[in-house]
Amino acid sequence: MPVTLSHFAKNLNVETAFTVLAVAKTLKAQGKDVVELEIGDSPFESTASAKAAGEQAIRDNQSHYCPSPGIPVFREAAAKFVSQEFGIPAKAENIVAGPGAKIFEQFFCEAFLNPGDGVLVFSPHFPTFLPNIERRQARAVLAPLRQEQEFRPDIAAIENFLKTDPAPKALFLNSPHNPTGGVATQEDLVAIANLVRGKDIAVFSDEPYCHMVWKGRHRSLLEQPGMLDQCVAAYTFSKSYSMSGWRLGFAVSSAPIADAIAKMTNTCLSCVPPIVQLAGAAALNNDHAERDRVMQLFREKVVLLTNGLNQIEGFRTLDPTATFYVFPNVAPVCNKLGITSHGLALYLLEGADDKFGVACLGGECFGEAGAGFLRFSCAEPNERLQQALDFLPVAISRTDRVAAYLEKHPKFRLAKPYPTAK
Repeated sequence: MPVTLSHFAKNLNVETAFTVLAVAKTLKAQGKDVVELEIGDSPFESTASAKAAGEQAIRDNQSHYCPSPGIPVFREAAAKFVSQEFGIPAKAENIVAGPGAKIFEQFFCEAFLNPGDGVLVFSPHFPTFLPNIERRQARAVLAPLRQEQEFRPDIAAIENFLKTDPAPKALFLNSPHNPTGGVATQEDLVAIANLVRGKDIAVFSDEPYCHMVWKGRHRSLLEQPGMLDQCVAAYTFSKSYSMSGWRLGFAVSSAPIADAIAKMTNTCLSCVPPIVQLAGAAALNNDHAERDRVMQLFREKVVLLTNGLNQIEGFRTLDPTATFYVFPNVAPVCNKLGITSHGLALYLLEGADDKFGVACLGGECFGEAGAGFLRFSCAEPNERLQQALDFLPVAISRTDRVAAYLEKHPKFRLAKPYPTAK
């Protein structure tokens, strides 16, 4: 008799982008031409100083254990970076290195949550937020983000959560936001800080897209007075410096919280490889110009995809605000075809054409609030983005193929129409 898995393991949800990525790679291996707009990865090379420093670190035999919070040169570079660019009053003692930003979701929950605690999560949400809350047997309380409100966090929802939840303990804030591209404004952040300041409420501020703000500049909750004592902000090198495969990020918080998180690093990771940290420090110190040039190339892609999608009947998306995702409302298309939004996404990949496909994600991959939307990444050359745009209206017009796809995959039949904007 096999050993029984835990309830958590048997019910664990994953980041669907990687599941769709696997399907896309399989189809490509079979000879199908697929434009991959499902995964949030950079199509550009890691920045020059990062590569050079990583190579030098290997030659220098920087391949042994190092302190769990991070090596001093990395922590100092990260503190200088957030202080100069975002006005966060951080020093080296406020920094903890990690293998990307995602791990800090888990560490935040371990640091602050007990069973039964309430955690407010704005939805659509990044898929791994909820599993990390569930690890601690805490409760996720979902509040919707709405397209008509530019996907900004609803301050009234936070007020209601703090007043009515039986055990409010934490907020998850993601700005710039994946998948919608929404941004919390300075006004929003001041209001959030005023609501939680001095209360036993912790905030996880997920900020991987800090250099992909297309209107104004990125602002962090940690800029607000007192928030270092109540907030953990997470950053990654995957987007800004095209270093996703290096697996490097860091968290910023008060020294006592950073120390607690470093102990968690010690108990499960030992440390982040010093080779990777040295590459990251070099990127932070030397690659601003290259980073900013690449960010403008991302902006061009977002504008191209946004403008093209808004020309397709039944698609409606906001003007680009942030990130390298475009999140159109496709409810009219889904209602007409009788297919769910994730079903539409997989149809575009698998069923619309035998030789060509577009990989994207249905909005419900990011929670029920995302139903009726699609998420497109811009991680392909511009000419490939245009190929995808040209293909979409053709694919949607092939109603016989939609019907055949639904016959083969009945789980994607739309049970009731999505609400549409009036």
